[in-house]
Amino acid sequence: MFNSHYDCKLDPKGRLALPAKIKAAIPEANGTALMLRMAEDRCLALYPMVEYKKLENQIKSLNINNPEQRALQRAFFNTVVDVELDSAGRLLIPKTFQAYAGLEKEVVVAGNGTRIEIWNPENHAKHVMPDPADLSALMEKYLS
Repeated sequence: MFNSHYDCKLDPKGRLALPAKIKAAIPEANGTALMLRMAEDRCLALYPMVEYKKLENQIKSLNINNPEQRALQRAFFNTVVDVELDSAGRLLIPKTFQAYAGLEKEVVVAGNGTRIEIWNPENHAKHVMPDPADLSALMEKYLS
């Protein structure tokens, strides 16, 4: 499981070194292959293969003869790419993905349960709850 958030940097080639705690949470059986997706709120979602396969199977099971479901399949598969961790634990973020998320030198890497999110710092700040009381209220609403 992935949690917490970390201030990180992209190098000039667009490579991101994952924080040690995030890297350690990737299942060893996963190897170096990960899947990167253009996600909600203009962030990037990074999945270990086991979690990506669960999502992919749901998408593949949709009815291609239904125009809305077909559009969902197209949109999903056109906004995902496989990436590899190099020997230094870095992944190369394609330019189109950097542009989508507004990534420059400074980035935020945030654990979100079964996936890792990569954010532009200003955009990340807009999408987190700064007041723990707000979190408590939502937990009470949805988890009670």
